[in-house]
Amino acid sequence: MPADAPTNRSSRTIRTILITGGTSGIGLAAAKSVLQSEGPWHVIVANRDATRAQSAVDELRKAARTGNTVESLSVDLASLAAVRSFAADLVSRAAAGTLPPFHAVVCNAGVQAGASMTTTEDGFESSFGVNHLAHFLLVEELRPVLAAPARVVVVASDTHDPAMKAGVPVPAWSTARELAHGTLGPLSSKDGAFVAGQRRYSTSKLANVFYTYELDRRLPDGVTANAFNPGLVPGTGLQRSAPAPVRIIAKHILPRMTWLVRRVMTPNVHTAEESGSALAYLATDPGLNATTGTYFDGRTPIPSSEESYDTAKAEELWTTSEALVQA
Repeated sequence: MPADAPTNRSSRTIRTILITGGTSGIGLAAAKSVLQSEGPWHVIVANRDATRAQSAVDELRKAARTGNTVESLSVDLASLAAVRSFAADLVSRAAAGTLPPFHAVVCNAGVQAGASMTTTEDGFESSFGVNHLAHFLLVEELRPVLAAPARVVVVASDTHDPAMKAGVPVPAWSTARELAHGTLGPLSSKDGAFVAGQRRYSTSKLANVFYTYELDRRLPDGVTANAFNPGLVPGTGLQRSAPAPVRIIAKHILPRMTWLVRRVMTPNVHTAEESGSALAYLATDPGLNATTGTYFDGRTPIPSSEESYDTAKAEELWTTSEALVQA
């Protein structure tokens, strides 16, 4: 067990919560919220940058409530081999009793493409490869250690739903195999490079919702899967691959103009702390032990997009994802 993990500080059994992308934005805020809550919890924040992850852990340890612990682990979600190795290590530690039993896997990390299409180490379009495929593989590899009342929380986005008018081009679903290689559906036929990148993001978020519902249908009783919409959270770094003017606006201007964004763009705008707290609620609240197959806007369950309930598309996504991660 990690050096600072308690074994006997509470009558309750300490349990592990894994948060991908847990070193910044809503992931970091969620980790902090978990660590400040009644546990005991052992939080793992996963990020590809080891230095950044350790810095986040140093910050989180200072904020943690007595009895709660945290560690950082490195994983590159743009590499399926890295994801597989990362998960194997966690399963091994859990089986050996050196890692507390899993309570939640929070699939939070994500990328949003800029003006040029990028690919993962395995040759998949980055938005689809990181936002969906990497988390699909991670959860599949961790299935042996997910027992009731464990839960999976998938961070989606209201950009998946055309009815939400989220300010991002709406999804253009094709087939999972085509999406994995960057080919969007007919709706994208007139997209320029930047618009196509934004649309690949919204389409990957639709994949997240499809995946959550299909995962729910395949999990054993007592293990739950829910999707989470954080709303628009300016300044999180999601636009780090966007052109320089977009990055500057997203990082330095929008966080200072939340009131204007609420009036002009969408009322569903939050700070990282607000959305992180809601995400932590989905990962920890005992009142949600039996809640599954649900889409949450913050803490509120709401319907997702009409298209997201298409079970044929969800099944095709699942079957193709299985094949792609094994290829």
